[in-house]
Amino acid sequence: MWVPFDQLPEESRIWIYQSDRRFTDEEVAAIDTALRAFIDNWTAHGSGLEASFELRYNRFIVLAINQEVQAATGCSIDASVAFIQSLEQQYGVDLLDKMNVTFRTGEFISHKNLTDFRRMAKEKAVTGNTIVFNNLVTNVAEYRDAWEVPAFDSWHSRFF
Repeated sequence: MWVPFDQLPEESRIWIYQSDRRFTDEEVAAIDTALRAFIDNWTAHGSGLEASFELRYNRFIVLAINQEVQAATGCSIDASVAFIQSLEQQYGVDLLDKMNVTFRTGEFISHKNLTDFRRMAKEKAVTGNTIVFNNLVTNVAEYRDAWEVPAFDSWHSRFF
């Protein structure tokens, strides 16, 4: 069952999927519709999940579940991954590769593989003050407070 994202408790579990390219506005509208339909039918052991999503910067899909109502299960998580894989195929994007880094370059959002990001850090093209997207956050509170942070304040700090 879909609920507004801002009504989820801070302890709600999240998963962040970053696209290797920016979605067009038309794609965002279609993905929004598909996500809403998926969440309305998303279950764990036959019980509906109280869940929501955000599409951020035409690049990130953030899924969230209020685990106080019903916890995610292996099958429900598998269903969400299968849904994300279907989006990958439909839109020709990579959403599941965790070996990529997304970060801000001024007003723009850049996406690089880990090797290129490491090289950029060594060449000082990015610094510890570069704003990165820490997709390892696990709940809504962390997402709000520690998702867009200077690289020094995330796992990316090891490159500086």
